[in-house]
Amino acid sequence: EGLVTQRKAINKVLPEHLDQLLHPRFADVESKDYKTAVMAKGLPASPGAAVGRLAFTNEKVVENKQNGIPSILVRDETSPDDVEGMYDSEGILTARGGMTSHAAVVARGWGRPCICGCTALNVDEENGEMTITTEDGQTKTFKEGEFISLNGNAGEVLEGKQLVAPPAITGDLKTFMGWVDEARSIDVLANADTPADAAEARKNGANGIGLCRSEHMFFQPERISQVRQLILGNDEQQTEALEQLLSFQRDDYEGIFKAMDGLPVTVRLLDPPLHEFLPPLEDEEIISGLASQLGVSVDEVKEQVKASEEVNPMLGLRGCRLGITKPAIIEMQVRAILEAALNAIEKGVDARPDIMVPLVGKVEEFQDQAALIRSVAEQVFQERGKKCEFKVGTMIEIPRAALTAHKIAKEADFFSYGSNDLTQMTFGYSRDDVGTFVPKYLEKGILEDDPFVTIDTEGVGQLIKLAATEGRAANPGLKIGVCGEHGGDPRSVRFFSNEADLTYVSCSPFRVPIARLAAAQAAVEKAGE
Repeated sequence: EGLVTQRKAINKVLPEHLDQLLHPRFADVESKDYKTAVMAKGLPASPGAAVGRLAFTNEKVVENKQNGIPSILVRDETSPDDVEGMYDSEGILTARGGMTSHAAVVARGWGRPCICGCTALNVDEENGEMTITTEDGQTKTFKEGEFISLNGNAGEVLEGKQLVAPPAITGDLKTFMGWVDEARSIDVLANADTPADAAEARKNGANGIGLCRSEHMFFQPERISQVRQLILGNDEQQTEALEQLLSFQRDDYEGIFKAMDGLPVTVRLLDPPLHEFLPPLEDEEIISGLASQLGVSVDEVKEQVKASEEVNPMLGLRGCRLGITKPAIIEMQVRAILEAALNAIEKGVDARPDIMVPLVGKVEEFQDQAALIRSVAEQVFQERGKKCEFKVGTMIEIPRAALTAHKIAKEADFFSYGSNDLTQMTFGYSRDDVGTFVPKYLEKGILEDDPFVTIDTEGVGQLIKLAATEGRAANPGLKIGVCGEHGGDPRSVRFFSNEADLTYVSCSPFRVPIARLAAAQAAVEKAGE
């Protein structure tokens, strides 16, 4: 009706309002019945409302799904072995973990409501029950199969079945988001690991993929068995596993390039410690199957699993350190990426691969991995008789990398801040254990915000700005973005856009619309409107 301009209208919409349009929510969170049903709180790791029957194992969730029964997966903490159950669940609740824990990251990527770090929760998987200690010190025990509800927006765990309202999407949303995209000055990409994720990201308006975590492709049962063979097998078995994984990864990447036709796809090479893919020693069934697969005894497998454990794995053999010590894995991944790109191009797809080296702290590490990547590329191009354009860049997630960005920028085509790890290493906080003390820090005013949710502009933010300034001084054409979950937090997006002057932010597919709105609001604010 001409009462406000488009740009003023953009500023009148709060991100949480947009969140309500995109996710299911509980119908009346202010009612007495709702408030009485709240038993405990944890970290609001992934938004939305979920109702389901309690399930304490991956297998039980899958079984329930097959029988049409909605489940809430409840675990002390999740691992790669749980992904099938996580995917089939309505929501996820864990006693441990922070906003960037395994459960949180996977849940956000799939749009599952999730609450992590619920310290009032005690999970007794063996007896199929959980106990909640309420604020008044009383305990409530729930058996497998009983209903609970999760409010992923508020981090609230509720007793019984709560009434869920569906997303309130209207026909005006597309028009409004068009205004948003006209206003923003920073690209919004998505963190997506499968062709389905990529398609969801594009549907939500992503300008490309800023982080494809190659290890997430390994979590399916038939694939993780090959990863375990790669880690524990003899030379012949390792070669066989690499060939199988090459085929899996190439197919996945080709599907992602097809879904993102004409848009950039940044693939991060293998990052986590290899032992994360190994089964727990107490899981006799998987250990026995692995022993049979490798042709060795159960005791030998257990000894190998024990030997693979590290005292501090997040600072151990992972990221580029893994690529430097076990180059065959990286060679396989690079081949898969580039062969997939060539296959897609032959089918008329405009594939644009970017290859990202994780956990670099010294320029020499990047030089080693970049040389390996380019060597494999030349080999693939020679074999195929065709070439494709690609970029090689790195994640900036170790403070030393930020401090020496001027050196790394001379070698790299792009930077992407891994803000989760950069926050972890700058603060010295374990991102999987912050639930034990950050709530008290927030209560006492020691922290204004959870630094794994909203970027710490005084410390981590200064490293980001320094690396961007020094990096661009050494390499004016350097593309710089962020791919941690801060890329979907509105206040963090404002910092990345207006203060750090990044090229793009990247977040989970379901947070892309919120990041687009936040980027537009930042641009309007910067223009003084």
